[in-house]
Amino acid sequence: MKRMNKLKKEYDAIEIPPELDDLVKESIQAAKNTKKKRSPLRNWSIGVAAAAALFVGSINVSPTFANSIGNIPVLSSIVEVFTIQTLTIEEKTYQANLNTPAIDGLKNDGLQTALNEKYIEENKELFMKFKQEIAKMEEAGSGHLGMDSGYEVKTDTDQILSIARYEVTTAGSSSTEMQYDTIDKQHTILLTLPSLFKDDSYVEIITTYIQKEMKKQMEEDENTTYVAVEGADLEFSSIQKDQDFYITANHKLVISFDQYEVAPGYMGVVTFEIPSDILQDALVGDTYIQ
Repeated sequence: MKRMNKLKKEYDAIEIPPELDDLVKESIQAAKNTKKKRSPLRNWSIGVAAAAALFVGSINVSPTFANSIGNIPVLSSIVEVFTIQTLTIEEKTYQANLNTPAIDGLKNDGLQTALNEKYIEENKELFMKFKQEIAKMEEAGSGHLGMDSGYEVKTDTDQILSIARYEVTTAGSSSTEMQYDTIDKQHTILLTLPSLFKDDSYVEIITTYIQKEMKKQMEEDENTTYVAVEGADLEFSSIQKDQDFYITANHKLVISFDQYEVAPGYMGVVTFEIPSDILQDALVGDTYIQ
């Protein structure tokens, strides 16, 4: 409890550079317009995050380095994930409940601080965005709006920590967006999808499997439909190189798509567990995916 209180005081005291506001707004607008996925630290390399980003970058450009870390002896550590901050608005037609996660116990202080700063800023920006939308609705004379954000620990083993963060916006209908961070707790590095593979061949391998799986599911269930946009004829064509993903406790790769990204809204967030055997030749090693 003392450690948690200490962390809370430290996080509450974090000063955010003024120039970050414009950067965040631009990234949110870009994501809204293009619906492309963000890599975990792409828009958030601030303060001590730079050191962590350099380490992450090194495994992206060097598969040999990524493979070699599996042979480094390490000591296990206790890593905790908990709610550090909750931002709420509760009015008749406007409700917001934004829960911010924090990580404690990583041996890489730079990475831990970078992630915690990112989580705090994400929810602060969502909160400000929500209040701006309320102001517009009140100026127009009416409106209903809801926003929820939170997190779920998908995987927590001696080796892997995968955290899923969700944002649900409700205005007539609802829309859910997901982001994931997967961390090697033993070597305290943030894993990216490209860092798991020797080259870009994984994009085609995973895409081909998902396309076949989509067709199979549609043949087996008439209520299952996969399209790029609800009501459109355009079929799913490819994953992004930095597509959202997490790694399960039994070392399986799971690819995730936001609501509406590849299927009608009623199907919600869509995930596919990728068979490890089809990835073997493309993987850097078997440290994470087996």
